[in-house]
Amino acid sequence: MQIVNSLKKRRTYYNIKKELPVSIEKVIDLVEEITELVPDSFNMKSSRVVIVHGEMQNKLWDTIYNVFNGKVSEEKIALFRAGYGTILYFYDSKTVKELQNKYPSYAENFPVWANQASAMLQIAVWSGLRELEIGASLQHYNPVIDKAVKELLNVPEEYVLIAQMPFGAIGQEPAQKEKEDIKKRVTVIS
Repeated sequence: MQIVNSLKKRRTYYNIKKELPVSIEKVIDLVEEITELVPDSFNMKSSRVVIVHGEMQNKLWDTIYNVFNGKVSEEKIALFRAGYGTILYFYDSKTVKELQNKYPSYAENFPVWANQASAMLQIAVWSGLRELEIGASLQHYNPVIDKAVKELLNVPEEYVLIAQMPFGAIGQEPAQKEKEDIKKRVTVIS
């Protein structure tokens, strides 16, 4: 099964470089196609994606470092700044609120469903990047960085930042994952 093989290849890559084995246009096409294909409850299409690269990649991670005022190590931030780019995942709270008003019986679930849709988008893009021989990791510096990132990138206020995915050429493969006893996490009932 291709999806299983894709998920097996997908790993957390901290050692990434400011280069790509494919064009940035190919990455953008991949992200656009996956964003269109990933489902969202009530077809709300709440996910928003911002792809940062070039000089803005450095500015983004410098801004994130500055927001933390030294509470996150320079070395850690340097790992992400070293990438070719970063994909930022948001959901549009305006879209969510519209559906909350339209379907009040489900109102409390729409933010949860928006997060779930974003999670599906994140794993699909992460796996897709790996199929292109691109390494990535998933970071969560929000909500601390939200205001600064929105100002830097001129992102609408109603966008809710969920995660950051720095990506680039693979500098080094991570250590092998240890096989777990999956029976502790999967129950079968018949």
